[in-house]
Amino acid sequence: MSLTDLLQFLAAGRKTGTLQFDLGKITKHVYFQNGLIVGSKSNDPREYLGQVLLHYGKVDEAQLQAAREAQRTSGGKLGEVLVQQGSLTESDVLDVLKTRTLDAIYDLFVWTEGQFEFFDEEPLPDDLILIEVEPTTVIMEGIYRIDELARYRTLVPSDRCILELNPGWTSSINLGKEFRQIFFFVEKRMSVAEICYHMHASTFHVYGQLYDLISKGVARIAGELPEEQPITRPAAEDLPETLTELIWAAERKLDNDPESALVMIQKALEEDPKNADAQKLLPEAEDKLIKHIYSTGLSPTSVPVLRVSSSDLTELQLDPQEGFILSRINGTWDVQSILSICPFREADCLRMIKRMIERGVVGV
Repeated sequence: MSLTDLLQFLAAGRKTGTLQFDLGKITKHVYFQNGLIVGSKSNDPREYLGQVLLHYGKVDEAQLQAAREAQRTSGGKLGEVLVQQGSLTESDVLDVLKTRTLDAIYDLFVWTEGQFEFFDEEPLPDDLILIEVEPTTVIMEGIYRIDELARYRTLVPSDRCILELNPGWTSSINLGKEFRQIFFFVEKRMSVAEICYHMHASTFHVYGQLYDLISKGVARIAGELPEEQPITRPAAEDLPETLTELIWAAERKLDNDPESALVMIQKALEEDPKNADAQKLLPEAEDKLIKHIYSTGLSPTSVPVLRVSSSDLTELQLDPQEGFILSRINGTWDVQSILSICPFREADCLRMIKRMIERGVVGV
């Protein structure tokens, strides 16, 4: 079923329950009550409250990092801590939580595949922030985003594109803070993917801003990064051939070699995003890898420092995610502070830090 048909079906049947979506590492839940959408949750780090607050300019990275520090001590919720610190009002937090709920659903319209399951009459989570939205309203916005993203891609074909400012543009142009940020990232020759990470924004949002700059003649496409190289895999002779063998091998490696197990699970999900066994193993493998990395010398309170000069960094083959992490390594923030502002899963972030330490780019 298309997402549009699915939402219409549940609305017409006045269903109550939980609609779950799975795609690779990402799981989202959309909650229904008598045919109305009343909330959503997501394990996509880009849709965590902290990332959404950064995107909408409600807090800056220093405020978020400080709130995370206080949260680790108090055990409270992030929104409550930010209110206690005076960074936000309760109304601000509630508004952003409602916006996040809808953004997580709208993002589903960009998915081209995935697996869904509806849990009829399942009770709502106790901590759910309730909204009340007609599915028809969500569908109309979702269809609009699909059409708009297709239009944006006529000028910005991929996340690998690099832009440059056209000669003759003037800094005296009256532009808002967000466009000023984009100009800064464009002048640093960041790819579209890197701009998304640094702005803590969705692909849809950044593509719209870049499309606007290009269509007005302010910027142009200067080139495109090569396609990302495949993730380093176990040696070919050690890599099982069938999907079932791959998952069995991952299960056997979970305890002694969680990093290889995670690589195998991620490969299985690349080949079959709907594979239930791989989806079930993923959080276990991530948890074991996190514990393993922290047992080998790196700790949440370790303070990473750069071991190479800024000029040498430009010669390294770094992907956009690694570039984002490196830009936050300042010799002051510890690992847990960096993790608190990264729009990546914790296991993936720690793997990247570990890999950069092994390459001699970063030290602790």
